[in-house]
Amino acid sequence: MEKLEFPQVGEQMYHEKLENGLNVFVFPKPDHQKGYAFFATNYGGMDMRFCLDGTWHDTPAGVAHFLEHKMFDTKEGNALQELAANGASPNAFTSNAITGYYFESTEKFEENLKILLSFVSVPWFTQESVDKEQGIIGQEIRMYEDDPGWEVYLGLVQSLYHHHPVRENVAGSVESISHITAETLYACHKAFYDPANMVLCVAGPVEAEAVCAAARAILPKTPGPIAEKDYGGPEPEGAVRPRTEKKMAVSTPLFQLGWKGDAPRRGEAGLRQELVGELAMEALLGTSSPLYARMYREGLINKEYSYGYESYPGCAFLCVGGESPDPEAVSRAVAEEAGRIAREGIDPALWARIKKGIYGGKVRSLNSFENLCVGQAGAFFEGTDYLRFAPLLSSVEREEAEALLARWVIPARAALSVVSPKEAQA
Repeated sequence: MEKLEFPQVGEQMYHEKLENGLNVFVFPKPDHQKGYAFFATNYGGMDMRFCLDGTWHDTPAGVAHFLEHKMFDTKEGNALQELAANGASPNAFTSNAITGYYFESTEKFEENLKILLSFVSVPWFTQESVDKEQGIIGQEIRMYEDDPGWEVYLGLVQSLYHHHPVRENVAGSVESISHITAETLYACHKAFYDPANMVLCVAGPVEAEAVCAAARAILPKTPGPIAEKDYGGPEPEGAVRPRTEKKMAVSTPLFQLGWKGDAPRRGEAGLRQELVGELAMEALLGTSSPLYARMYREGLINKEYSYGYESYPGCAFLCVGGESPDPEAVSRAVAEEAGRIAREGIDPALWARIKKGIYGGKVRSLNSFENLCVGQAGAFFEGTDYLRFAPLLSSVEREEAEALLARWVIPARAALSVVSPKEAQA
């Protein structure tokens, strides 16, 4: 078993790759009572087209999310109820890139871990239960469609990307999930829920060897084939369209403004791009930036405001959103400030502050076992380790952020999505 030290953040992590291909990461926390386990597969909402055993499969949008819902079903009943009866707090989520199942508990941790590993690795569906779930998830999808915040975000990614599956709702549509059968779910489980395509991350008062022993006892002994994913050909550099608008029941327009970036590379290079992107957005649009102060003072934005860098396999983008009486004025102001930074550079004093702020925020986040485990799983699937942010962040230069803004924040890569109020009915 490999022991990795991260002295800059005072963390250590144990890693072992089991005979079946599963990678196990353990963060020992002997002074805590509560433990957290996260069992994830490198399979998310984007992974609709894949090749397994020489055969290509095209699956409906929403299968990964649908499968997440159904995995809690067992021949004996329901794993959620079994874990809850054992004093655990379980749940799961599906993102564009991964699906994860987790629990936290202060007692019977090893027993709960075995339950988690068992129900995730052994699928059990009936067509009757699948038909019933279509109605439940259909209601969830309709709720998304009635959510202005979700619709304005979806409008942005669909305006930025021509064909990359990040355009699709992770849950799919009512129409797409109507094509999901028990056979579809079994096929996708076989393709992506193999231990060699998964990771187990645990934090708490646990022994790394005990975690590995539980995984060896429950999971298959040998690795199976791993599906090859296909996200389509390379994306054009430019956005699909500069603007999209939808009318909904809102009192103030909502907006999402974004810029299409370069697809991240695997490994440390991708993590570095993420850090550079975060720093660039803080310099351009962060709450301590000159632009934020001016837009807030002029009433163009309010406290309903967020910004950041997002990336998935094959795509990355910058985005800022919130409420504004004039989203186009926000777009113009951002373009002007990006132009100024291209001419004058980022103020060195501001750069020093935001760099310290991001580093401090990331270190504080390590107090959360969830952040540690989910962060490590995602980073591992991207070819790196979550805690490598510390030495990398300290080495990022101001010129890298300036170059990223100059290359990405340009009209050809930009898109503005707006949800505006419906006209009053007579």
